[in-house]
Amino acid sequence: MKIRKAVFPVAGLGTRVLPATKAMPKEMLTIVDRPLIQYVVDEAREAGIEHFIFVTGRNKGVIEDHFDRMFELDETLKGRNKTAEMEQLASSQPGAGDTSFTRQQAPLGLGHAVWCARHIVGNEPFAVVLPDELVLNSPGALKQMVDIAQSVDAKSNLVAVEEVPVELTHQYGICSIGERHPTHTNAFSVNGMVEKPPKGTAPSNLSITGRYILQPEIFKILETQERGAGGEIQLTDAMIGLAKQQPFFGVKFEGERHDCGSKAGFLRANIAYGLRRPDLNETLRADMLRYLGQ
Repeated sequence: MKIRKAVFPVAGLGTRVLPATKAMPKEMLTIVDRPLIQYVVDEAREAGIEHFIFVTGRNKGVIEDHFDRMFELDETLKGRNKTAEMEQLASSQPGAGDTSFTRQQAPLGLGHAVWCARHIVGNEPFAVVLPDELVLNSPGALKQMVDIAQSVDAKSNLVAVEEVPVELTHQYGICSIGERHPTHTNAFSVNGMVEKPPKGTAPSNLSITGRYILQPEIFKILETQERGAGGEIQLTDAMIGLAKQQPFFGVKFEGERHDCGSKAGFLRANIAYGLRRPDLNETLRADMLRYLGQ
């Protein structure tokens, strides 16, 4: 199974982190010194993705600008012999023609956002990456999933999962556990999914997180998908329908997941990623101890 394309739903309003997102897309909020969207694009590139598809909304043009060249900045850096900065910018920029942008004109949910990318994806399997969920690990979560995708049926679908407290399962899409993969101990067949099950009814405590590898048949289901939880077109509901036709696998990825769409998660991510930086680790640790009075 060759995964060439990834869809990044970036049309959300970021209401959980207002007022920071009143005029700035939440995907452009920075973790240390890079915007959220750059982290997930880099993760996708590491996984072998060749075409990056952004489903945007109003006031999201700065995302497109971020992945374009800025002539004035390039010339200024060149004139000042800022070679390291120039190389850093060049390494994070996709090649010409490697990005596509399409609009989701109304906030109808994740399933609708994915459906908006149908013509660009075409008739091939593709990844979906949620930009406000970062996974701190090498290799990244998507690379782990792509590697497993090579050892399952070509018409299979994969979802990333992680354990959540049992008392919170009603807040997530939850999957049930089938047979373990014969060679990948962190992968298993999914024999059921439910979106935000009532308390005490969840089939497991494994929540479906922000990384997916899906077959193009999902678009036909999304085309007529009724609104679900929250009055939105839920991707999980469409995957439940697709699971009646094709196999699904859950991948319990390695790494530390950070929900950067929440204020607490955003702050934790900045600390976690900062501590991984050799140029910041020592100073950051000292400052943290001082703030904690130790």
